[in-house]
Amino acid sequence: MLAAAFAVPAVAAPGEWHLPAPVEAPAPVKPLGFEVPGESFPGSAFYYLADAPYVPSAAAAREAAPAQADYAAPPGIPGLLPTGPAARALTAAGTATDRLRAQRCLTMAIYYEAATESDAGQRAVAQVVLNRVAHPSYPDTVCGVVFQGSERSTGCQFTFTCDGSLARAPAQLWWDRASRVARAALAGAVYRPVGLATHYHTLAVHPYWADSLQSVGAIGAHRFYRWRGAAGMAGAFTEAYRGREPVPGPAPRTAATLVSDTAAVADPLALARAYERQFAATALPVPMPQAAAPVAPEPAARAPQSLLGVAQQSGEIKQEYSRSGRWIAHP
Repeated sequence: MLAAAFAVPAVAAPGEWHLPAPVEAPAPVKPLGFEVPGESFPGSAFYYLADAPYVPSAAAAREAAPAQADYAAPPGIPGLLPTGPAARALTAAGTATDRLRAQRCLTMAIYYEAATESDAGQRAVAQVVLNRVAHPSYPDTVCGVVFQGSERSTGCQFTFTCDGSLARAPAQLWWDRASRVARAALAGAVYRPVGLATHYHTLAVHPYWADSLQSVGAIGAHRFYRWRGAAGMAGAFTEAYRGREPVPGPAPRTAATLVSDTAAVADPLALARAYERQFAATALPVPMPQAAAPVAPEPAARAPQSLLGVAQQSGEIKQEYSRSGRWIAHP
């Protein structure tokens, strides 16, 4: 009995047999920009917060997109005010050279103004540039808007075009990121949260004109504004983009431009007043309601004198009735 007991080994149930599962290596995690040594600064993680998604406008719907469409502030961007009407999508025009120049100028504006901001901050800057292209108070080209006033030592519309920032070579990582945002904007993407904003400034300053414009809200490191009155209405953004882009880069400086008055170029209040005057001069006059003048009734139609014969004199009695009312003397 003991021999039989030792001869039969213990066998496990078949259901319990299995091979150990292979251990998968963890997927490599690509660090964000603020996690890369040398590519961050204190507080840079703020600009990598999640943004509200946007959908570029379809090419077929660009022309039909209503400029008066209402917009509700997205929940992902705190502090943003309802902006009202949104801008129309830019329709590409011109030659291939025009498109390359517009791409470069808009990329430069995004890079030097908002290189390390979130996607929302970069799209907002790009939309301000395109809003100016559509407004008659500014040049009708992307490069013209970006480098407006760059021939002056002061008074340029975008500071980087006249303060020496262009001497600093761009970092390829941030340049490529800004270029992607510029391509999307030039392909018809509209960043609706800024509406018809045409101005912005960093949160570190408060320019004199800020209180005279309508605040849209803060996105990233900038606060955005649009004009009040007729200059900021959707009907003012009527300029069609036709290409004809100038060479990207600052305009050459001359002695005449260095001493010329820059108020009319850089002052947003002066631009708004000039537009208001032009708008009032070209608007059709509205006729004032006036009371109708009294109209005398037309005289009744009278028979021709030839049919009536000789008219009777006033108070005259016909001959046959001259003896009416007398006693008959003879029967």
